Amino acid sequence: MPTIAFTHHLRQHAPTAPVDVAAGTPRAALEIVFTQHPQLRSYVLTEQGALRRHIALFIDGELRRDGLDAPVLADTEIYVMQALSGG
Repeated sequence: MPTIAFTHHLRQHAPTAPVDVAAGTPRAALEIVFTQHPQLRSYVLTEQGALRRHIALFIDGELRRDGLDAPVLADTEIYVMQALSGG
């Protein structure tokens, strides 16, 4: 079963530990988490369902800006983090 985890900065609205999810895509994994943590949705996705600009999605350690609908395997690790910027 794929695992989804969230960076420390999102944990005030997300699970504090990685979660095993029965999902075929990162989007489906997020939807499962959103059922238990609905306030997280607006931090991660835009109103159109795209990743927000300040959110980074890693699938098995690879940054994937277009990866919400990528197929995942049973041992896939999905990591969602709030990207930091500034100067």
